[in-house]
Amino acid sequence: MSSDYEISDEENEYYDEEDDEMLVDDDGEALILTTTPCYAGSASEIEADGFGDDFKVATSSNKKVYEVDYSSLSQPEVEKMMQTDVDHISGIFGVEVRCLAEGSAAQLLRHMDWNKEKLIEKYMDNASAVAVAAGVELPLREPTPPPPKASSSRQSSTGPQRTTRRSTSDYSKTSKSKRATSPVEESKQFVCPICFDDTQTRTMSLMCEHKFCSSCWKEYITSKVRTEAECVISCMAEDCNIVAIDSFVKKALGEDTETWGRYLELLVRQFVSCIPHLKFCPYPSCTHTVSCPSGATKSSLSQFVPIVTCGASNTHVFCFGCPVDTDHRPVVCAVAKMWLQKCRDDSETANWIKSNTKECSKCQSTIEKNGGCNHMTCKKCKYEFCWVCMGPWSEHGTSWYSCNRYDEKASIDARDAQTRSRASLERYLHYYNRWANHEQSAKLSMELHVKTEKKMEEMQITSELTWIQVQFMKKAVDIVFRCRMTLKWTYAMAYYLAMGNEKELFEDNQRDLERAVEELSELIEAPIDPETIMALRQKVTDKTVYVQKRNEIMLEDTAKGYLDGRWSWNMAVDGFDNEMDEEE
Repeated sequence: MSSDYEISDEENEYYDEEDDEMLVDDDGEALILTTTPCYAGSASEIEADGFGDDFKVATSSNKKVYEVDYSSLSQPEVEKMMQTDVDHISGIFGVEVRCLAEGSAAQLLRHMDWNKEKLIEKYMDNASAVAVAAGVELPLREPTPPPPKASSSRQSSTGPQRTTRRSTSDYSKTSKSKRATSPVEESKQFVCPICFDDTQTRTMSLMCEHKFCSSCWKEYITSKVRTEAECVISCMAEDCNIVAIDSFVKKALGEDTETWGRYLELLVRQFVSCIPHLKFCPYPSCTHTVSCPSGATKSSLSQFVPIVTCGASNTHVFCFGCPVDTDHRPVVCAVAKMWLQKCRDDSETANWIKSNTKECSKCQSTIEKNGGCNHMTCKKCKYEFCWVCMGPWSEHGTSWYSCNRYDEKASIDARDAQTRSRASLERYLHYYNRWANHEQSAKLSMELHVKTEKKMEEMQITSELTWIQVQFMKKAVDIVFRCRMTLKWTYAMAYYLAMGNEKELFEDNQRDLERAVEELSELIEAPIDPETIMALRQKVTDKTVYVQKRNEIMLEDTAKGYLDGRWSWNMAVDGFDNEMDEEE
């Protein structure tokens, strides 16, 4: 994941907060008041009981304008949602689904991407076609013509022959008994079509009755699940589309509980990917899911940034609306994706172009000098000019390898044209360098955690402060990291904002936050003097509160701007209908 930083400890693990408070009403009955926890990634208020009254900001349970409502779901909770849909479909279709095979309702839903309405409509229209396409029913085959009858002369020469005919009822009983046979069957003198082992005595088959040894089935399913990450496992026979149901997969895997658990996880992932208001946590080895109905529509992504946190850890912060796996507030998803794409395409190229090339003074084509002579000829327009002063070569006379015409009017005009042509490149590098600088500073802030812990231990030894009372340093480092991430994305937003009063106010808030963050960073890295620890503690505490407040002002003003439609862009942005304003 890109730009992925982890905070070692929980957000508020060193605070003594009580979530539940007990009150008694006039009738003597107990009332329980539960405070609403702040979502990770938001600028929550600071409350540190261990520090006394000098380091406390009143908390508020109201949701901030830049936050979004969401809920975290564990894998068992998602499995319950899946089972609810399966029971719903089984109740509607009734006996028809149960006649196919156990677990067919789940496979029908997976085939239709868990769209219940679409499945009901298609199944009611043509149940057999849907079942065949889903792999839970065999396709109908055309009856084969009967063999030609033997001639009378042959019958007379060979004599009467005794034939045995089986009744239709006997055939139906036999076919039903085959379909009712357990997947694991005892077989003698069987040669597996996959491994060609004639010593296998246990075979397994789906309703298509293509038999394979149980070892091949286990290896095949394990490969599909572990290597290919597939949860739809079809028959191994050629041109057979019958799909293995869950009970068959579990029986084939036997005691391999690890692969079975991975198979269940893949089923959950497939379900989550089909539901618009669900998203799987992108962090490695995490199986939690986030439900965010307000961020499921494309139109809503132009009004707020749906940053969420899964229930596994407060450090699992990601955007629900786009693939960015970090908190990219205050910039909306469409602009964030545009900026990241531009950085991937242009950042290194722009720096190289700036250092190694110049533009032709006539046609503005980019030219790289590949020789020692200053006499340049544009391959596109054949214009001849001097590489040093960018003036026309015709004014240089016989000075082929030196330039002494720097003050000539033509040279000055050429350099002015060069400057204007590079204005766009210079503007991009201005914002990119500051964006990259805050990203690098955020990484260094995370490395500062180890140094801060040592500094906290030193404070505890050289002063009368307790371990709880020196936690203000760790809190300050966390706030600096969070604000640097905000500052990083403000430069991406400022690059696309159109010139005007709104952009000037935005940059004013950006400047105030950046100045406060740098001042707090200096206090954190200042050397410890035992005689001034209490004064340092007070300064860091006050500055931490101020920096956090500036961060909230930045996020709230930007979020209100999205809701009010105040922001205008200098190029087309998805979800915004305002006209583009050209950057001066």
